[in-house]
Amino acid sequence: MLLDTHVWIWWMTGGGNLAAAEQRALDASAEIESPRISAISLWEAQMLHSRRRLALQLPFESWLLQATLPEVVRVIPIDASVILELDRMPPMHGDPADRLVVATARAHDLPLATHDRRIRKSRLVRLWKPVSAE
Repeated sequence: MLLDTHVWIWWMTGGGNLAAAEQRALDASAEIESPRISAISLWEAQMLHSRRRLALQLPFESWLLQATLPEVVRVIPIDASVILELDRMPPMHGDPADRLVVATARAHDLPLATHDRRIRKSRLVRLWKPVSAE
């Protein structure tokens, strides 16, 4: 699965609107295979931090390095396959980071874990549905 930026941050920090069932399902899934994030999520996290909208228990550099360890997540680069998928996508809303996250999920045929209503309503990407970890 591909984690949208906010889901990745919520999962890493234990904050946000991640339901307990989603947290358990992500934890269980991650034991089998590391979830993925788009490289654009690194930039989004830095922007949130620089705007003081991301409260962390660690300095940003330490948090980012820990939150992107290969055993935690796999970062998918913004490469030609993602840009070509972006070019093929029908219009969506104007947020370029959201468009790149969706294009990354589509290019790599991954379900997207997101709470973003605009992405969910777009029906441009297969959505991740948490399976109960119990």
